Amino acid sequence: MQALTSRQLLVLVVLTLVWGINWPIMKLGVTGYPPLTFRTLCMWLGLPVLASVLVALKVPFRIERRHWPELLRLAVFNMFFWHALAIVAIQSLSSGRAAILGYTMPIFSAVIGALWFGDRLAARAWTGVAAAALGVALLLWHEMSQLAGKPLGVLMMLTAAATWAVGTRMLRRTTLPVPTLAISFWMTALTTGVMTVLATVFERGQWRMPSPEGWGAIVFNAIGVFAFAQAAWFYLARSLPPVASTLSVMFIPVLGVFSGALWLGEVLHWQDWAAVALMVLAIATVLLPGAGASASTKRS
Repeated sequence: MQALTSRQLLVLVVLTLVWGINWPIMKLGVTGYPPLTFRTLCMWLGLPVLASVLVALKVPFRIERRHWPELLRLAVFNMFFWHALAIVAIQSLSSGRAAILGYTMPIFSAVIGALWFGDRLAARAWTGVAAAALGVALLLWHEMSQLAGKPLGVLMMLTAAATWAVGTRMLRRTTLPVPTLAISFWMTALTTGVMTVLATVFERGQWRMPSPEGWGAIVFNAIGVFAFAQAAWFYLARSLPPVASTLSVMFIPVLGVFSGALWLGEVLHWQDWAAVALMVLAIATVLLPGAGASASTKRS
């Protein structure tokens, strides 16, 4: 396990806030509006903002041709499946429960790492995984009857979470000699192209101007998600061990549940409050330094 530096902790806090409140914002954005088109508009607006960040920070865009096959594989597992499936699934699910299903990713990541990548997880890490899994189970307690009637949405979210978990493992192990921001830009650019094709093929007959609320959701996603949060996540995923990077974001679905209750009137139960304590425990397993943490892991 590894303690977070002050920079990583700051990035994590802002990332959690942005991604957490974005679940009800996305729900508002796709209510009565074609979801693939919504996501495509977010990406087309966010991509130039992300590009301007690279220019401002003098990060080179260039990726050598020999590295493009690996970049494409990273984009497929980190972004293609996630953005296409999750945005469609959220139309049929409550925003909070969609967030919970999406953030089964750390559980998938731990299991995939142990089975396929030969990871040897400490008891502390498995404690965090178990706490996160129990928290997810509690949060879904009151939704089982509704979810049973929406199997396609549930399947989409779980598939998106599982592929994202694989993508996170791949990103952690990538040897691309390229800055993380450049990888984020080109994966976003590739995904924008894919989403544009999907929106054109499946939703062209539904195209129309978004409502003022819809535009607000689109702008928030363009700037908050694609210009910041996506790149911030890739930074954490590349700089932290897999379990640390995945479990450390487990407060996002909790924030999604409570912000959905506040803004959309989604009902909270005792299980939601119990899940908060379990998610905090899961986060503590990766954020609190262990007894053997060295002073070097605490530098900013």
